[in-house]
This record gives sequence, C-alpha cells and structure tokens, in this order.
Amino acid sequence: MTMSPPSTESFTPPAGTAAPTDRPDVVDLYLKHIGSGRAVMGRVMGGMAEVRSEGTWIHTDDGRRFLDFGGYGVFIMGHRHPAVVEAVHRQIDTHPLASRVLLEPVAARAAQALAAHTPPGLDYVHFVNSGTEATEAALKLARAHGLTSVITTRSGFHGKTLGALSVTANATYQTPFQPLLPDVTQVAYDDPADLEQALAARRDRACVIVEPVQGEGGVRIPRPGYLGQVRALCQAYGAMLVVDEIQTGMGRLGTWWGVDAEGVRPDVLLVGKGLSGGVVPVAAMVATADAYAPFSRDPYLHTSTFGASPIACAAALATVRAMEEEDTVARAAALGPRILTGVRDVCAPYQGGLVREVRGRGLLIGIEFAEEQAVGELLLELISRGVLVNNSLNSTRVLRLTPPAVVDDSALDLFLTTLGAALRGTADRMTG
Repeated sequence: MTMSPPSTESFTPPAGTAAPTDRPDVVDLYLKHIGSGRAVMGRVMGGMAEVRSEGTWIHTDDGRRFLDFGGYGVFIMGHRHPAVVEAVHRQIDTHPLASRVLLEPVAARAAQALAAHTPPGLDYVHFVNSGTEATEAALKLARAHGLTSVITTRSGFHGKTLGALSVTANATYQTPFQPLLPDVTQVAYDDPADLEQALAARRDRACVIVEPVQGEGGVRIPRPGYLGQVRALCQAYGAMLVVDEIQTGMGRLGTWWGVDAEGVRPDVLLVGKGLSGGVVPVAAMVATADAYAPFSRDPYLHTSTFGASPIACAAALATVRAMEEEDTVARAAALGPRILTGVRDVCAPYQGGLVREVRGRGLLIGIEFAEEQAVGELLLELISRGVLVNNSLNSTRVLRLTPPAVVDDSALDLFLTTLGAALRGTADRMTG
C-alpha cells in the first residue's frame, strides 16, 4: 500500500542527531549488514528510523512522532521513565558491570524488591538478560530435578533460543531447527482434561509451562479457574509448574502477575519485558526454595557473564520502586477497561465482518480479524497515521495492543480516533 506521512507533530532533533540528508540510508545498512528481510520490512513501513523516545512517544529521524501502543509489552512504564534512567545513569557512573568474583549488592537489593511482589514463597531470583533466557533457566532447573519431559500449550510462546523454541508451539519457527529438545508434548490451552492425559503418562517426570494469557497466541484468555486446575494437576502428578509471565507480569494484566487473579503459586515464575522499566534489558526466573535448590547449592551450575549485571539490576530495582510509588498496577487496572471499551466501540461497526472479536485483560488487548490480510493492512494504516502497534507471532489474524500505564486522556483520544480512521481505510481497501 502507499503510505502517506503521519499527521503528527514534528520536533527539532536533539543535538547529536543527524538530519536525514546527513546520514547513510538506514535501510541500506540493514540490507548490507543485518538482513534483507528486516530491510524490506523497514522499507514497507516507511523507511524511517526511531531515534528518540519518552513516555508514550517515539520520534523518528525525519521529525515525525509516533504514539506507541506496541513495544511487545516492554513499556508498561512508558519509554525512559525518569527514575529508571536516573538509576541507570548513577550505576554507569559508579559500577556498571561486576567482576563476578565478589558479591554485588545491587543484584541482591533488586532480588529482594522483586520477591516482595511475587506470590508467597517465590523468594529466589535468578537474573538473566532476556525472556528467552529465563525460559532456558527454568528448563534447566527442571532437568536438575530429573524432570526430563516438558508439557507446553499449543500457540504458547516462550522464546526462540533452542530450549525455549522447543516449547514455543509454532512450526514456522521450529521446523528449520529440528531436532529440538526431546520429549516435549503440546496440549490444548485452556483444556485441563488434555493436560491431565499428558501428565498421567509422565507422572513424576514432567515440567509444565503455561502463560496466564497467551500474548503472542493472540491474547487468548482462559476460562476462570484454569490456572488453579493446572496447579492442582501438577501437584497430583508430581510435575513442576512454570508460569511464563514475561509478557503478562509486572502489572500488564492489571495485577502484579496473571496468577494473582486465582491465587495460584507456581514453582517457577518467569519475568521480563516490563522489569526493564523500558530502559535496560533484564529478565528473571523466580522460584520457590524447593524448586531453586539445585541452583542454590551450586552457583556455577547455570551462569552468564552479563546476567545480574549491576546496570541491569539497577534498572530492575528502580522499576519496582517506581511502580510501588506510582501505583502502576492500579493504574493499569483502571486504564485497561477504558481502552478495551473504547476499542470495542470503535470496532463495533465492523463486528461480524472485518472484525471477529475484541478481547483483552488489563493493558493486553487483541483485535481478531476475519482475514489475516487485515492485520497487515491495519498495522500499516496505523503507522501511516502515527500509531505503532504489534502483530501476534502465533496468531496471524490478531493485532495486539500493549499500551503503557502512563497513557493520558489526550493520547487515548488520539489513539481511538486514529484507530477509527485506520479501520475505515482498511475496510474500504479490502471491500473495494
């Protein structure tokens, strides 16, 4: 499609930002050094490069401004939250990376702060650099307990490194890298009977990994009680329960964790995305004392040079403290239903035709379309009008919204107005 310039305010690039005419073509650099596929995608989306951000906004090198309702769930606090930026600057000025020989206090304080908000008993924190690394740590922890069989859910998404990919149920990403981990079984999501059948065949040797809401799976929300049933089944059949809250945690669903709605305590909780404060990548595996015991006894059993770095842990610590001070979880709980209602109202004229369903919980919202083509068309239409959103990697008919909890009324009004105009344009092209 032909893309017109977004009708957003321009800005003066900050000092040190090259004007578009003074820089090498970014698309060309991607083509030569990063990859042709990403270069082509960038050109289709307008060819601009993001160079600055704050709050709910991203600025590009050609002076345009974009409202960010995407970010793959990272920016629950918005971009460059001042408290997190200040903490990271302070850490850079003092001790950004550790020797790994002596104890490092920032990691200890960040672990304490995070554990204060996890379900009771989840007290042991293993910091890593990304969500997929958190999944890898959990899979290795299960192996350390002799649990060699893994049960995952269809359309579940847990990362793309080799172990995590083994439990990310999407043949598109798995097939080129087969064989993956052995003895991995896929069961239907939100189907306790299917899970029980798999567990019965793997008694006392299974690890179950599940999301409270499937984000990349298209914002699939299970029926009430599902997580409680999963917990009970794992207990009955001697399985370790790993709950992946990399996208759903840190207030994204209007509670600190998706498991909070049912009072479920997993053996292992995976944390990421929002833990960064939108500033420095950091993730974590949090476990009970019993589950964590192998890693607790031998600190060299699973290590990483950059895991639990002072700079990353400074970001995590500042993020948790800022969320406490600003009551971010309550803000997400209040804002989420407003956005969901607004999106449903805007989509109502297309319900039963272009739009199949609008669903969401907290600040994780999905618009499911009748045709896959509509997702790409609408995504590009929104970009052309100055709004960024995401597709869903495991559900190609779902456009996903992950707005920050700092969205104000004017930004929300702008988003809903823009969404309405973009839907009209998409519907006209697809029916014309």
